[in-house]
Amino acid sequence: MNAQITSVEAILVDLPTIRAHQLAMATMQQQTLVIVRLRTSDGIEGIGEATTIGGLSYGDESPEGIKLTIDTYLAPALIGQDASNINAAMLKLNKVARGNRFAKCALETALLDAQGKRLNVPVSELLGGAVRKTLPVLWTLASGDTQRDIEEAEMLLAERRHNTFKLKIGRRGVRDDVAHVSKIKAALGDRAKVTVDVNQAWSETDASLGIEALQAAGIDLIEQPTPREQRGTLARLAARFIVPIMADEAVTGPEDALELVRHACADVFALKIAKSGGIYGMMRTAAIADAAGVSLYGGTMLEGSIGSIASAHGFSALPQLAWGTELFGPLLLKDDIVTARPQYRDFDLHLPEGPGLGLQIDEAKLAFYRRDKRA
Repeated sequence: MNAQITSVEAILVDLPTIRAHQLAMATMQQQTLVIVRLRTSDGIEGIGEATTIGGLSYGDESPEGIKLTIDTYLAPALIGQDASNINAAMLKLNKVARGNRFAKCALETALLDAQGKRLNVPVSELLGGAVRKTLPVLWTLASGDTQRDIEEAEMLLAERRHNTFKLKIGRRGVRDDVAHVSKIKAALGDRAKVTVDVNQAWSETDASLGIEALQAAGIDLIEQPTPREQRGTLARLAARFIVPIMADEAVTGPEDALELVRHACADVFALKIAKSGGIYGMMRTAAIADAAGVSLYGGTMLEGSIGSIASAHGFSALPQLAWGTELFGPLLLKDDIVTARPQYRDFDLHLPEGPGLGLQIDEAKLAFYRRDKRA
């Protein structure tokens, strides 16, 4: 008889960040993770993570809402289900609840982790195998201070930790943002790639002005300059400029990917397992982009180690990943709740060895940082 799912626990964890992290829609002083622990009748535990950016400022799922959804609707539907049949379990969750991709992603990750442990293979092997054992990882320069950002980039280049840097812009005027980014690119020159993420903050007029100036400054990639709903605007910008335009918030899953491809809205898609509802959904999205000749980029929701390594297993199995990844979330955290944090060296994230995700919960750290310890 196959192992059955016996319990599912969703835990809110608040972790401090190494510095304030500024985005167009929020400034983060800490990160809240929803950690899932899924246990099965054969004594195996699978772990997963759901994390959002800035509470509800990024999307329509919050950490508190994710926990409530899992506790009230999704976990009860999983109890007693075959733990090894991940497709059947996720199909049942899709019937129980519409949307709620982040919550479902955490549960799918936990199921995959448990199955990998059960079979003594890494999650990437369950996906068909890793075609790359390491993943290039960029770093976001988000202090908002030009000189401080330059110094931070120089330090990370010297340490051989990152050689691609992203600037979060959109909070200030277009000309001020362009000046800030251009000075950083001029200081780094050809030693590093520099990209920008506008997080949907510009109108089409602002985007036209900003992208033209950024292209002239040698910026390598422009991420989601305009609101996600304005696909026509994105398509016009992608057709007008040589610098690649990347869709992030505009592409959640394969359905969005199909529409964006049909209307030639972007040159690059940012993939995120959370917004795709899990690794399998992300891979379906990637397949559509691949077939259409759209380049791929491994995105992040600034997850901790569990969510970042789950993403890394998925991205490692993709046939092409031209733009690398931004799986730097664990580096933004002062502490974590796993026994061994991910390894970053020579500009890459190195996948951990071992079955499942290759990670173990640090029980003392989890007990210290979980929110309900204060209750």
